[in-house]
Amino acid sequence: MDGKETEYFVRRDVLDELRLDEVAQKGSWSSKPSLSEQVKDSLRCSLPKVKRIILTWIPVLGWLPRYSIRENALGDLISGCSVGIMHLPQGMAYALLASLRPVYGLYTSLFPVLVYFIFGTSRHISVGTFAVLSIMVGSVTERLAPDSEFMVNGTNGTAGLDIDARDAERVKVACALTLLSGIFQILLGVVRFGFVVTYLSEPLVRGYTTGSACHVCVSQLKYLFGVKPSRFSGPFSLIYTLVDLCSLLPQTRVPELVVSLVALAVLIVVKEINACYRHKLPLPLPIELVVIIAATIITHYCGLTSKYYIDVVGEIPSGIKAPRVPDASLFSQVVGDAFAVAIVGYAINISLGKTFGLKHGYKVDSNQELVALGLSNTVGGFFQCYSVTSSLSRSLVQESTGGKTQVAGVISSIIVLITVLKIGALFEDLPKAVLSCIVFVNLKGMFKQFMDVAVLWKTNKVDLLVWLVTFVSTVLFNLDLGLAISVGFSMLTVIFRTQLPRYSILGNVPGTDVYLDTEIYREAKEIPGIKIFRSSTTIYYTNADMYLEALQEKSGIEIGKLLTAKKKHDAKQKRMQEKEKKKAKKEAKNQLFMSNGSCSLKGSEMNNGKISAGTKGESAANGGALSLTQTAVNGFGKGQANWAYQPDTSVSDTDSDTGCHGDGGSIPQPSREGDGGENAKTRGSGTHSVILDVSTTSFVDTVTVKTLKNIFTDFGEVDLDIYLAGCQACVVAQLEAAGFFSDSIPKSRLFVTVHDAVLHVLAKTGQTDFVINISCNTRM
Repeated sequence: MDGKETEYFVRRDVLDELRLDEVAQKGSWSSKPSLSEQVKDSLRCSLPKVKRIILTWIPVLGWLPRYSIRENALGDLISGCSVGIMHLPQGMAYALLASLRPVYGLYTSLFPVLVYFIFGTSRHISVGTFAVLSIMVGSVTERLAPDSEFMVNGTNGTAGLDIDARDAERVKVACALTLLSGIFQILLGVVRFGFVVTYLSEPLVRGYTTGSACHVCVSQLKYLFGVKPSRFSGPFSLIYTLVDLCSLLPQTRVPELVVSLVALAVLIVVKEINACYRHKLPLPLPIELVVIIAATIITHYCGLTSKYYIDVVGEIPSGIKAPRVPDASLFSQVVGDAFAVAIVGYAINISLGKTFGLKHGYKVDSNQELVALGLSNTVGGFFQCYSVTSSLSRSLVQESTGGKTQVAGVISSIIVLITVLKIGALFEDLPKAVLSCIVFVNLKGMFKQFMDVAVLWKTNKVDLLVWLVTFVSTVLFNLDLGLAISVGFSMLTVIFRTQLPRYSILGNVPGTDVYLDTEIYREAKEIPGIKIFRSSTTIYYTNADMYLEALQEKSGIEIGKLLTAKKKHDAKQKRMQEKEKKKAKKEAKNQLFMSNGSCSLKGSEMNNGKISAGTKGESAANGGALSLTQTAVNGFGKGQANWAYQPDTSVSDTDSDTGCHGDGGSIPQPSREGDGGENAKTRGSGTHSVILDVSTTSFVDTVTVKTLKNIFTDFGEVDLDIYLAGCQACVVAQLEAAGFFSDSIPKSRLFVTVHDAVLHVLAKTGQTDFVINISCNTRM
């Protein structure tokens, strides 16, 4: 365009709703099939339809036959090996968060991944164990199977803990929780309820995962210091645990602390090297697996378990156990936790899936993801797995190492399977402190989310408030109650935003058809006699009263006082008329008496005097009424005189008058010398029309319809014309269904744009002294 401004020119008729229907040829037809047609179509069976349904529910059948070995095989192989190596340490470490034995973390890294390979739609996410879900499961297993219920008397009279019985019970609880959460996810996916995650905003999810990271961190401190704090549940359990840990610090076991510090140092240094040279390294160094192998070898051959009593993983059974039906009797005790796990797991999964899908240009089906994740949890519940979701760290590795499809997930599962079948028992001497260090290091990404506070402070303070409330409630009130509080508060912010919109009076930018807020834009000028009012959000039952109050405040029109003043004026006029009627009757009697010659000349002169006085009093009364009306009207307008509230028979609103060049009517003339002082001045600047810009309204309810009707009625009683502008088609249809339009509120009061309404009003009132200068060159 060579720096030139782009211009456009429009020449068309002023369009109200009736004229728009005619010009745009509005019809009653609909491309959407009727309900009966939809039912018939759903019952109709054909081969293409069956094929389409199968491919929708089982996506692997759609992409696997077209799998390109030449393009994808090598990348998927390298990526699968890398992710599989990550699954081993993370699976065992996160199992401790769930208060389960490490082998169950390996099971969780095996079966659900295979199920997701068949039913999932994302090509890059790595499903399996995740810290947040692990700690959520752990809070339930510890609550329903606490250590106190498995204390037994020892041979020497001391109480001991039956670890095997406790662990078996916790596995039952975890499997029941996982199965129920999977059922919830499947049901939500089948009824196409994938949009439920939209109620979990990004600030809420990030604040929740950050608060969950604090729970994860605190839960692993006991392994780092080698102490055994008491177990707490319910609100403030994290605070109680921290206090108890601090009181036990003098009992720290130095060998385990040394192992923890060495493992932490090695993990942090090598991970930073991986981050700095990630573009130069073909594969990130699998430092977690190296540390696990090294720690296991050192502990075994140096006899650290027998010498320093370092807490180790213990027995890891080889092989895969037969599937077993979870205990359904536990469903009633875990139903709330299962729903929370289902929603949180899906929110994390779909956010990562859509991120990678957008980056690589493919679609991730939100409803199918619910079904895929639900089936992964449901099948996993039968194979003694606990709830899964996608992991950011593993997903990034899967993508960065060349992974193209979910075949990488199958390869990672093969590595985990080999470990479970053959080499799992070799990790029995692995210190739990090392697994805790792996958990700590992997929390780095979650703790970096504290940077959101500074960003949100600059960009959106309401989102910052959601983040902070979510974080604090999650930390203080635990994961399940914290999530409920967070969602409730997030919904309240939406309600408050719609209840507290910005109201504004619009003015015209000279030379354009643009109308802007006069408080923000200096060049936006109000049009004399016309008030244009707009709300920044939809008008509905929660803010309808505020809309009416804001309209009166912004426009300077206090309709209640004006109606009261008008009623008083009408009542006084009525009394004056009755008084005049009485006087007229009396005068008629006197005239009759005089005509009969029953009065003397003096009496006749007196009656003539009374008649003259009465005539004079009538004139005075009329003058007094006029003065009272002026005072009442000009005194209730918050400093703005609105003479046009008085009836003006020279201006009439005809429904058919929608053009720019109608006959119009006389406009209030500017004051002339000797024409009545201040009242004559205000008469030329008084408001005679109000235009309601409802372009931001997306729906109307019964309260909105009643409010708009009342505005038309009440403002009409003080001779103010009300117009609507910018109604969406769906809103017009809702207004029609609600019986809004009538003889008193015709469709001709509804205009396509604010500018159409303004041109109509100017033409109707004949305000040729105010010209909106817009070039017109083309015709509609």
